[in-house]
Amino acid sequence: MAKSGFLARALPWGLALWVAYVFVWYLQYKFTGADGSVWLFTVLTDWMGLNGYEKPMRIGVGSAELLAAMLVLYRRTQALGGAMATGIMTGAIFFHVASPLGIDPYEDGGRLFTEACLVWIAGLAILWFRRAEALAFLRRVPVIGRYADGLARFA
Repeated sequence: MAKSGFLARALPWGLALWVAYVFVWYLQYKFTGADGSVWLFTVLTDWMGLNGYEKPMRIGVGSAELLAAMLVLYRRTQALGGAMATGIMTGAIFFHVASPLGIDPYEDGGRLFTEACLVWIAGLAILWFRRAEALAFLRRVPVIGRYADGLARFA
């Protein structure tokens, strides 16, 4: 039993470190305007009919990823960071699948898509391990709070 207790305590931290690493690693491309990042967000914004808004979207996504990376590394906000990571990666996966971007935009075997899927899974796992904290947070949100106990039955 001690091993499973250790695993339940250690695994969220390992996942959190990995999520933060992936998000922070890609910031160098988003925040510096690297050619590949500019191209990717141009494809997305043009596809959405937001021509000329590549930079705000690129910087906005990068900022959200930076915030999620910070939140996931702090114990009290780890559930929120995991939820943010899952949400951000849901968008990334959607755009890879539904937009002209495709699964393998850089012709590298789909590394970006694979990492998005793995971060999505890690975010969900963090949320699962920190479900008590997530439900406690939801209880404090006025509109959602009344439904939090119903959600707890599924956790």
